[in-house]
Amino acid sequence: MTLTLFDLDNTLITDDSDYLWGQYLVDHLIVDPLEYAEKNRQFFEDYEQGKLDIDRYLKFSLKPLSLHSIEQLNKWRTDFIDNIIRPIVAKRSLSIIEHHRSQGDTLMIISATNLFITQPIADLLNIPHILATRPQIINERYTGDYVGIPTFQEGKVKALKQWLQENSMDLTGSTFYSDSHNDLPLLNQVEHPVAVNPDKILQQTAESKNWPIIDFRN
Repeated sequence: MTLTLFDLDNTLITDDSDYLWGQYLVDHLIVDPLEYAEKNRQFFEDYEQGKLDIDRYLKFSLKPLSLHSIEQLNKWRTDFIDNIIRPIVAKRSLSIIEHHRSQGDTLMIISATNLFITQPIADLLNIPHILATRPQIINERYTGDYVGIPTFQEGKVKALKQWLQENSMDLTGSTFYSDSHNDLPLLNQVEHPVAVNPDKILQQTAESKNWPIIDFRN
């Protein structure tokens, strides 16, 4: 079966779910509003510039999960998905997803954003497979740490290769939709890379390599 991969943030949705979750925590005073907001903003700028220290960022972003019960976290997450994420699903993304589904492709979201946030978005979009950074859970509590490979930059390639091996699949005929130059390692692995509302570096790369450049927002 042919694999079709989608980045999540600023691709299938029109903003960054990880950053927005941090802002949700700030707005609802679940975290210290001044300190957390500033660190969240700085990490997001590092990501856009391609210099994010993924380990430091994950320890920062996953810490709030360790401070509350899973039951309470899930209540906040449901509100976040319904009121923040649903309205920003990119208009054209739904038709692209259904096009590939109708062709019988295997659909997957692959995102650096952690699974606590991304799993319900994959469910919302009815995408059955997801590779995302996995928060660690021990004794029914998040620890604030993560397990396995952070699915960021080269980590996406490593995690996907492991998944392909486990599922007896390969990248023959594969497509990957992404907005970010951080995904160039994986975009260079698939047969059909597609730049979606790309950042400046990805725009330039896509133009030089004659990759399709499309708009999911209209």
